[in-house]
Amino acid sequence: MEFPMLSKGQNLSLPADVEQIDVVLGWTESDVEVDASALLLNVDGKVRSDADFVFYNQPESTDGSIRFLGTSGTEEGAQARIAIDLSAVPDDVHTVALGGSVAAGQFGDLGKLALRVVDGAGHTLAEYVTADATTESAFVFGEVYRRNGDWKVRAVGQGWDSGLAGLATDFGVDIDDNPDPETADAPSDRENSDAAVPADSDTPQLVPELPTTPVARKATTRGVRTTKRAVKKSKPLAFGLAEQDTWQPARLFSVIGVGAGEEQERRATSALIATMQAVRPFARAVCARVGAPTGTFEGYVEVAYERGETKVIPDAVLKVSRGSRVWTGLLEVKTGSGKLKKEQLENYLDVARKKKYDVVVSLSNDVPASAGELPVEVDRRKLAKVALRHLSWAEVAHEARMLLSHGGIDGDLQAWVLAEFLRYLDHPRSGAVEFVDMGRHWVTVRDAVTAGTLRAGDQKALTVADTWVSLSRHLALRLTAELGVTVKHVLPRRHGTDPVARNAAVAERLAADGVFEAVLRIPETAGDLVVIADVRTNKIRCRTTVEAPNEGTSGRRLSWLLKQLKDAPGDVQVEAVFSERGNEACEHIEAVRTDPKVLTAGRSGDIVSFCLEQSFPMGGRRSGTAASFISSVTSSVDAFYGTVVQQLREWVPAAPKQTEQPRSAEPEDE
Repeated sequence: MEFPMLSKGQNLSLPADVEQIDVVLGWTESDVEVDASALLLNVDGKVRSDADFVFYNQPESTDGSIRFLGTSGTEEGAQARIAIDLSAVPDDVHTVALGGSVAAGQFGDLGKLALRVVDGAGHTLAEYVTADATTESAFVFGEVYRRNGDWKVRAVGQGWDSGLAGLATDFGVDIDDNPDPETADAPSDRENSDAAVPADSDTPQLVPELPTTPVARKATTRGVRTTKRAVKKSKPLAFGLAEQDTWQPARLFSVIGVGAGEEQERRATSALIATMQAVRPFARAVCARVGAPTGTFEGYVEVAYERGETKVIPDAVLKVSRGSRVWTGLLEVKTGSGKLKKEQLENYLDVARKKKYDVVVSLSNDVPASAGELPVEVDRRKLAKVALRHLSWAEVAHEARMLLSHGGIDGDLQAWVLAEFLRYLDHPRSGAVEFVDMGRHWVTVRDAVTAGTLRAGDQKALTVADTWVSLSRHLALRLTAELGVTVKHVLPRRHGTDPVARNAAVAERLAADGVFEAVLRIPETAGDLVVIADVRTNKIRCRTTVEAPNEGTSGRRLSWLLKQLKDAPGDVQVEAVFSERGNEACEHIEAVRTDPKVLTAGRSGDIVSFCLEQSFPMGGRRSGTAASFISSVTSSVDAFYGTVVQQLREWVPAAPKQTEQPRSAEPEDE
């Protein structure tokens, strides 16, 4: 689907029937995290009060119209999402400025920056891409504003060198990052801030004019704190009084007696809702993925609604209250091999529209190949006032693991409840599998690759290609939860917004070379982790490339590598690439340890990089455990990361030395 590409300063009207939009701020080619923000501005280009500044410490406007949904990894890099309910934006807010900031570094290091506006179904309405940033530490990507009763989007691309606090201050926000321990955790008094009186103008003024005289503020106003809060970390309850290892503690969510079909779905739904009610950080994490505000969560199961002469019963109703506003979502759950149905989702969309609810959420084992994609296409006319969002059980488990491993749980009891829920999901009887099936066309496509009869345009090949991209995203989610950093599945940028072109490219590579390939970018590692599934040879190959030191002999550069990989398996291949073009050498690391000269003898030039690769057996089954294709890919990635990738660090040159030692000053003769 084609969508308008905006240039700097260009604007575009949003469809009149679209009330719910997400603004996605994206960046590539860097591991620097961008903190997204939004400012609700009056006609003078100023916030009405400090509450109009929406960011990580203040994730929602007081009226609930603007919500910060957090940051996540994507196939093309990383992104931050801001949800806007255009119908709920107060009348005296004329412009929503959409920006980002970096705590360390500058926007010029981030490569291409992008602003994308998407509707409730994830379809892109407009996009702005720029690479003009240089030294800025804060950046306004664009703005959504009113004009003659309609909403429009404008590409801005303006930077600040003063960071998040400086950007917010210029728009009239009071910032208070006073480290005084007596006030550090005190809440801001935003209720007493003066609201600006709007003027009669429909032209948004984004760039603020700095006042010539100080703006009077009430003495009780302390301002907004931009310092990030410390993350708490708790441990699940430990049981140590068992007399034998075979003794098992009682489980909060028992898998005993779980059947299939509806019974399995009801059990999984009830366990999820109960855990969200007991563990508020988990509820916030799950709800944020579907666009809910930060607030008090409640969930209800098996609620019946009338639709004409019939009744529809979603698996659950999700409620989040914040102040006077209540956000509501209808949840449809599938477990096992159950598939979401278009008619069922459209029925829920009709009910949600009639009840003025916010969203319909589908939850199943389908892992979308790209963030925001839906496993089922519905009539887009039904999405004018209600959003449709999809969650996979893999993403639910990912949020639980992130909280347990890397902090954010309020107390050991909550940690135990969440650990019990995760244990339930991990059991095969729950039906909430993460990613275990390549689909019904896998065996046919695999055999066609082996026979040489597969063609890129085969619909079955395109279906399996889509499943491979979903598996690649699943690998990134698993590593993110385990490592506590955002791992990205890297794709060419055009494929991130065009699933048809992406699947065609994957199928073409499979038909021509018999391989799938995925690139995983892990922060703080020396190189990307490349996964290659070679269907013709039944091998999984994992590879990474690291730059060699740019000083010393080739022998010393090789020694630098071997010291880091002293415990790596002997069958890891080491390829040395020399400065002279076309000059490479490759041996197993076991042989190189015995005689390093097998890589360097007779070679001209210096080693400029090393490519490390290890092969693993590939499973052929479409699903199952150890013998399945998916299990073999997952275990190969885990093994290669643990023994090779995480052992490597980029070479850092020594500090330059002084040519001669400085002399101490001698006293002058008197």
